[in-house]
Parts: sequence; C-alpha cells; structure tokens
Amino acid sequence: MFDLAKIRSDFPMLRNGIQMQGKPLVWLDNASTTFKPDSVIEAVTKYYTEQTSNAHRGDYDLCHNMDLAIAEARKTVADFIGAESREIVFTAGSTESLNLIAYGYAAYHLQAGDEILLTEAEHASNVLPWFQVAEMTGAKVRFIPLTKEGRLTSENLAKTITKNTKIVAIAAVTNVLGYIAPVKELAEIAHKNGAILVCDGAQSVPHLKTDVRDLGCDFLAFSGHKMCGPTGIGVLYGRYDLLKETHAFLTGGGMNVRFKKDCTVDVYEPPMRFEAGTQNIEGILGLKAAVDYLQSVGMENIERHEKELKRYAVQKLQETGMAHIYNPDSESGIITFNIDGVFAQDAATLLNSKGIACRSGQHCAKLLNDFLGTVATVRASVYFYTSKEEIDALADAVSHGKEFLDAYF
Repeated sequence: MFDLAKIRSDFPMLRNGIQMQGKPLVWLDNASTTFKPDSVIEAVTKYYTEQTSNAHRGDYDLCHNMDLAIAEARKTVADFIGAESREIVFTAGSTESLNLIAYGYAAYHLQAGDEILLTEAEHASNVLPWFQVAEMTGAKVRFIPLTKEGRLTSENLAKTITKNTKIVAIAAVTNVLGYIAPVKELAEIAHKNGAILVCDGAQSVPHLKTDVRDLGCDFLAFSGHKMCGPTGIGVLYGRYDLLKETHAFLTGGGMNVRFKKDCTVDVYEPPMRFEAGTQNIEGILGLKAAVDYLQSVGMENIERHEKELKRYAVQKLQETGMAHIYNPDSESGIITFNIDGVFAQDAATLLNSKGIACRSGQHCAKLLNDFLGTVATVRASVYFYTSKEEIDALADAVSHGKEFLDAYF
C-alpha cells in the first residue's frame, strides 16, 4: 500500500519544519537531487560510528566485514537493475560513469570516420565527453532529430544511423523535457547496425523499474543522490564483455595485481579495475540503503504516483493562465515552464520567496536553447514523496507571477 503520509514521515527534511523565506519548504527540485530517508542517514552514520574501516586493506574483522558489506551492496544494486554483480562499477556519479565509458572504452575503439550519435536534449555529461573523444579519435558527432515536441523516436534513429555509427548515447529520460525514450527499440536498432547503446539513466533509474537485460542497453550510468542516496556515489553498469575491453582512466591502489620497474602493470578484472583508491564506502552503504528503501515503496508505486502528480501539475498550471508549459505530454514527473512575460530566474526568485524550490536556467542541456526558442526555463520536478498540496502551492505562486518585482518587498 502506498501511504504518502507515512513516506513523508521517513524524511527529516519533510518532517522537521524546514522553511525558506519564512515559508514552509516546498521541494520541487528532485531532478537535481533528492531528500534522504532515515534509513539512508542511519546507514551512513553507522559506518562512521560502528563500522569505520577501509576495504581491501587489512586482515582484521572490521575490514573483512566491510569487504562483505560492499559485496552485498554491489549485489543489491545489480539485482535492482537486472544485472550481475561483476557488471556494477561504483563511481562518483553519472558524470564519472559517462566519462569512464567515453575515455575508457570509446577512445580505444573509435577511429577517424566513425560516428557518435546524440540528441539535442542530452545533459552536458552525455555531450561534452563525446565532443572530446571525437576530437581525440577523429570520429564525428551527429545528432538524431527530435520530434517537434522534443521526443526521441526509434524511427528517427533508424533514419539517422549509418554503417559508420559505432556509439548511440542517449538519456533514458531527458532532464528538461522528461520524455521517456524507447530504449529497448533504440538498442535493437543500434545493435542491428553494429553500434552500442550508452544510456544516461540519471533521470530514469530513480523513477522507473529498470531491467538492463530487457532494455538491451550496453552501458547505463546513474547517480545515488537522485534516488534518495548520498551525494558522491554513482554506478556504471556495463555488459561484462564490454567492461573487459574498457581501460581504467583512474589508476592507483586497489585496481592492480602488480606493477614492475619495467612499467608493466597487471590490472584486476572488472569491476575492481575501475575502482582505484579508497572507495566511497559510506556512499556505497548509503546507496544500498536507498535501493532497499525504494524497493520497499515499490517502483511501480513510484511511477504511478509521479504520473498522477504530473497530470495534476499540468492541469493546475494551465488553469493559472500564466504558464507556458514546454512538455505537457511527457511521461515523467518533470514540468518545464515559463511564466508569461517573466524571465526564468526572476520567476524562480518569486517562487523562492514563497518557499518553493525550483530550478531555473538551461539545466545543463544547452543545446536545447534553439529547439525550445528560449534561453532559460523553470523546471519543477516531483518525486514519490511530493504531495498535491505542494503542487497547489506552486500553481498559486505562478498565478501571481506578474508580482515578481515585489517578491522581497
């Protein structure tokens, strides 16, 4: 049973009476980061108060127990997305995961004339590494056209992909417009043409049930802090055969078997090959607790609640007569809009004065400016702990959008 009141009571940021500008906090910036439930905070605290130890560094009980805890966390994450433990690499977040794919795999497999396909809707973390790899290898970056609404379709990929395409890198859910990509169909098209599919799952894994085997993606990146976990921890999933062909771009202790004065190095098999140095142990344990919590809520319940809130938010914002919504038909809980006649940052400042936290700007998707026909937007994003009352507060604030100059007076 989905009990919103019970869920909200699990989050200190929601139950502790946090305020902004003297108003009760309305948190609608979940696409940026999410609140942490008690169980995640307790897991991190327990590491510092009862379990502190490094991993792979000692023959004493605390260290051995930490090795076991990390292995358990890796399996929990693997099961959560339908992967094997050996296919899960712990990173600092989606950005590091995508960079690892770009510099550890693509840079060694691409050559002049090869193609990398992206879309204009991608986050900078799934654009800039590919720009660099193209420059390094002589490959070309091309863009799959979006529909007039901003959606990526399998038909448009099929029209764009060529025999030279080696990598298709797309977001499973885009972070501005919030459309859900047909990943399974895209993977089939990519594989049929001899390419691999790299999936940015930062906005999908926290919100949708994910099975990498069913989707057919070759790599998947996501971040813990967007799914109730700690900051500074993320995951790279890779098909094991591809991980074995991937080079580590961070080297040091913990990722090698031996190295010699003749400059030869023997590295571990994945995933340890990619986890040089001291791991973010408290982050790993916190991420496991976050996955356990999400599973206790139920990913189907999370998706259903967010879809209902999205429809409700679009309706309430449209009723104000003040909002231009750029993605009314997208499936995720991202609502991107502007208040008519008000610059995005000014609108966000007005919302802040009423205790409402939304993101404004270009949201790290700067290729979308021309597509949207505006230089900046306001983004409200919900999660499973968001209430309809918070959406009502947003709509009420938007209805007073023309008063933005009076926000702090």
